[in-house]
Amino acid sequence: MSTCSQTLPEKRSASYVAFEQLYLGVRQQEQRIYTDEQLRRLPDITPSHRHAGEWEIRKRSAARLLNYLRGKRRPLHILEIGCGNGWLSAMLAGIAGANVTGMDINQVELQQAARVFKQDNLQFVADDFAPGRFPGIQFDVVVFAASLQYFSPLGDMLQQVQQCLTADGEIHIVDTMFYTPEQAADAQKRTVEHFTSQGYPAMAAYYFHHRLQDLEGFNYRILFHPAQLINKLFRKHPFYWICINR
Repeated sequence: MSTCSQTLPEKRSASYVAFEQLYLGVRQQEQRIYTDEQLRRLPDITPSHRHAGEWEIRKRSAARLLNYLRGKRRPLHILEIGCGNGWLSAMLAGIAGANVTGMDINQVELQQAARVFKQDNLQFVADDFAPGRFPGIQFDVVVFAASLQYFSPLGDMLQQVQQCLTADGEIHIVDTMFYTPEQAADAQKRTVEHFTSQGYPAMAAYYFHHRLQDLEGFNYRILFHPAQLINKLFRKHPFYWICINR
């Protein structure tokens, strides 16, 4: 493909279009739609921005992920599923020898990503993930960054992704909450209340609250646990970082 290209599906289903409209509406309401200049600088953002604290957290988690992947010291074929506006895909493309594909069904943000980030080893695909979407290609790394909550059932999705991994490939889940069953019920209630307050109650149907128990049967490691005492006291980072091996 050409430099920082974007491929589009021939035809999108009505459900994809409906989700995109809801998603963009919520992001606009939450002030999560960024100008090209803001996007180019992410995860750095002006301290006065509404989400500056969140971006500080994501900046730290991105640095940990990049350092981990650089430590492999070999070329990596990386897929980010649910890449949104592409800021993390662009950072991943800065790893020496990496070839990165950012994937999302949101064409509006992907068009911005392709416009802002122009790197020879970076491409964007506007489509839903399916094991046969990349024939003949296996990925060393698949990343879900603040996107896993849009996929359910979780086990089915992860099994499908594993089909596209190399023999020693890894799935990395970052900037993501996991819950106990009791916490999940409370979180679902808060989610409904939040999207209703934003004027988009239908968005709650697309947002899922996964539990650590949902990972049973997978070969996974918790690389960052927010409930560990040292993390609660000093790092104040609410999200898990989980690595799943094939």
